Amino acid sequence: MPKLCITQSMIAQSDIQNIFFLGIGGIGMSGLARYFRHRGYLVGGYDRTPSPLTKELEQEGIRITYEDNPAVFNSQFTVYNKRHTLVVRTPAVPDDSALYTYLRAEGYTILKRAEVLGMVTRDMRALCVAGTHGKTTTSTMIAHLLYQSFGTNAFLGGISVNYGTNILLDKESSFVVVEADEYDRSFHHLKPYMSVVTAVDPDHLDIYGTAEAYREAFAHYTSLITGALVMKHGIALEPRLQKGVKCYTYGMVIGNPNGEKPDFYAQNIRIKGGEILFDFHTPTETIVDVKLGVPVWVNIENGVAAMAIAWLNGVSADDLRRGMASFKGVMRRFNIHVNTPKVAYIDDYAHHPEEIATSIDSIRKLFPGRKLIGVFQPHLYTRTRDFAEEFRQVLHTMDELILLPIYPAREEPIPGVTSEILGGHVVEKKDLIAELKKRVAESTEPVVVLTVGAGDIDRLVPQVAAALKDEK
Repeated sequence: MPKLCITQSMIAQSDIQNIFFLGIGGIGMSGLARYFRHRGYLVGGYDRTPSPLTKELEQEGIRITYEDNPAVFNSQFTVYNKRHTLVVRTPAVPDDSALYTYLRAEGYTILKRAEVLGMVTRDMRALCVAGTHGKTTTSTMIAHLLYQSFGTNAFLGGISVNYGTNILLDKESSFVVVEADEYDRSFHHLKPYMSVVTAVDPDHLDIYGTAEAYREAFAHYTSLITGALVMKHGIALEPRLQKGVKCYTYGMVIGNPNGEKPDFYAQNIRIKGGEILFDFHTPTETIVDVKLGVPVWVNIENGVAAMAIAWLNGVSADDLRRGMASFKGVMRRFNIHVNTPKVAYIDDYAHHPEEIATSIDSIRKLFPGRKLIGVFQPHLYTRTRDFAEEFRQVLHTMDELILLPIYPAREEPIPGVTSEILGGHVVEKKDLIAELKKRVAESTEPVVVLTVGAGDIDRLVPQVAAALKDEK
């Protein structure tokens, strides 16, 4: 059994036998739990509510409690004593959690998920993806390109449709693909060999306070890279690279401009018959007729970034072309669940104004002329408050807007901050299906229904899809 390198803590690394996850049902935490289970540790955890993901973990032999109760922990996890147990905590578990309070008082070693992920990846060639938008799709693309070429490990922020999981394990590979999360400066615990930075549009202002502080966090992150940075051309980031670290840019070139081009770029972009093809330019070669397996406009730049990292690490032109065509996407990243002449239904994880704008733009390109009915579940009171005007502007570019109540996640309500401030028709989750069926039935033209948000709106997707499939 491999031993973790634990520093500045009470537990000796050679003593770790058990790992207990506080918030095990999160996508990132579940990936780490699976990794340690695969490596031979006894793994358990707590989460507030059961979900399809926690049920999968239980089926794989991971014990989970859904009670925030120290007595339950002591009765169900009797071998998880502080001498042999490392506790991993997600910020989604509040400070006043009874179980967290108990474990802390008892002297258990408790580390953040980001700290543990940083230790796990420290001795591998970590290929990381950071940025406000596109992290999950780009990192999943990189993992797919490497995995189908010569193998890789990967910790992803979403469920890969190709593999049905958010983690890839390969004991023979020295590579690990990691989604580098900027929330709470978590990505500062990583040591990337190479990294993509997709965007630095301000977010998480409840943590950072200002846009300048947010971008400063990314500048510091770039100082941790040891091999190469691949950053979106034109973003407001001044890299702070170590000596010898290379810097590349990526993007799209529309038409034949005479100006400066990125180091890696897509050109000759063609959208026809539901397909997107383009030519991929590298510093030394051009790979023609790259076909996107998921033909969404935003995936052109995501694909260029992913192919750039894969190309820099030795993936061949043929494998790049084959890998991009066979990429099936990520669950909740612009997934088309219904597509009939009357109605198309798309679900997306977008929860920031820029991400929602990108989803809307992709829909307008894929389904020109159709009425767009949007359903948005705001995520976090602070984000809704801090970006209320930006949300209003982008949401009202849709033809019709339905809002769900704010999903609070880790936060307490803020007086005056509700979905109503975004200026749409608010319905409860239990009433959404009826509201959508009514609007689609009343439409005299074909429609696209879009559900967006990072809360629990995904649990309504099967019901929405089933209801809209019946519309003729």
